[in-house]
Amino acid sequence: MEDNNSRRKFLQQIGATSLLVASTPFSSFATSIKAEERILFYDKKISSNDKIRIGVIGYGVQGHFDLNTALKVPGVELAGICDLYQGRLINAKEQFGESLYTTNNYKDLLDRKDIDAVLICTTDVWHARITIDALAKGKHVYCEKPMVYKISEGYSVMDAAKTSGKVLQVGSQRVSSIGYLKAKELLVAGEIGELNMVNAVYDRQSSIGAWEYTIPKDANAMTTNWDKFIEATEKMEYDAKKFFWWRAFKEVGTGVAGDLFIHLLSGSHLITNSKGPESIFSTGQFSYWKDGRNLPDVMSGVLQYPKTKEHAAFLMTLQVNFISGTGGQEIIKFIGSEGVIEVNGNNITLKHSLMPEAPGFGGYDSLFTFSKSMQEEMQKDYNAKWTSEQQKRKIKDDIIFKAPEGYDDHLDHFTNFFDSVRTGKPVIEDAEFGFRAAAPALSCNKSYFSKEIIHWDPVKMKLK
Repeated sequence: MEDNNSRRKFLQQIGATSLLVASTPFSSFATSIKAEERILFYDKKISSNDKIRIGVIGYGVQGHFDLNTALKVPGVELAGICDLYQGRLINAKEQFGESLYTTNNYKDLLDRKDIDAVLICTTDVWHARITIDALAKGKHVYCEKPMVYKISEGYSVMDAAKTSGKVLQVGSQRVSSIGYLKAKELLVAGEIGELNMVNAVYDRQSSIGAWEYTIPKDANAMTTNWDKFIEATEKMEYDAKKFFWWRAFKEVGTGVAGDLFIHLLSGSHLITNSKGPESIFSTGQFSYWKDGRNLPDVMSGVLQYPKTKEHAAFLMTLQVNFISGTGGQEIIKFIGSEGVIEVNGNNITLKHSLMPEAPGFGGYDSLFTFSKSMQEEMQKDYNAKWTSEQQKRKIKDDIIFKAPEGYDDHLDHFTNFFDSVRTGKPVIEDAEFGFRAAAPALSCNKSYFSKEIIHWDPVKMKLK
């Protein structure tokens, strides 16, 4: 109850202290009220019928983070953990007790009737297969991003989600962020005029950030159940890096596109209400982490979004640099005709830049190349047509939104998931939303290898 009270306190501060421009229409409490309603819901006593028992499939780095966050939501209990590496099952029992159910076969975990929902935190190549099996077994599914490893898998996952009647939420937590919702509100209100470009960057500068995770000393084909691991791939000789650094290898992972482009895409799609781009091109290189990986450590993408009823046509650039001298950054800039919204984590800055009503005249202009008499005559005509006020740039206050200290969009994302499990309300990042983000990300890899522009139908969700 203490945690709920403290969360309520800082959520109430969102409108009161974090939005720093009271003169704008965005000092409303809409976002905080929505969050407040959710916290009040969890103030209610959770009955045994409301409890949700979860199983975790894939207990690596993200599996640990996801489980720790999920268990912060009231009424959520752990019922079992599955992982192929034996050391992680030992770790699970050390954390939660010897009585915890553990297995190296996810199908055994899905067979358990005491499990209501599963968190799928495996390598990308396993996502679709396990998701479909879990839905068929009547389990609600929280699947890490990207939802699928191949574009072709998306259709069967969407079909399975639709026919199962169960909740499927993809794990790009930024779509549940109060900051992203504020950016969406500002964009829809026309605060930056008409959107024309999105610049999205997710850089890192560390070996861990580049996925060079520590490999245990006892790692071998037996302790990692390698034969089981490659059931979803072509046959491969045992390679500890492909098991523990899997994001860097195209045989099992999707590289920076599936790990980080996907965050930039899902967040941008939420804010713009976009269904996706119509053309995708990407390129990349191996700059520093030349450790055997076959997916680049520096990569950029250029995506063209068509004009729709939801938004104007805009160009999107994606960037990931794993040896960035910035030290690492995650920033998305929404650039419009009258300003820029910068999304930095859960914090939002909006800076306006409005052109004067009068057209340009003088300065870096051809005017000064004319004769003096012509300059004077044209200056007189210009001043007669446009007042001094019309010649000035209009000034509009900046808008700053800061999420309260300690705010956690990951927790909000899990809260939304379990709310949907309990109430049946739709999730934001359902299978269709997840696929609309995954397909362009995976197309970036496709473009990188083929050196071609990938054409995509964002409405029909089909490659052209």
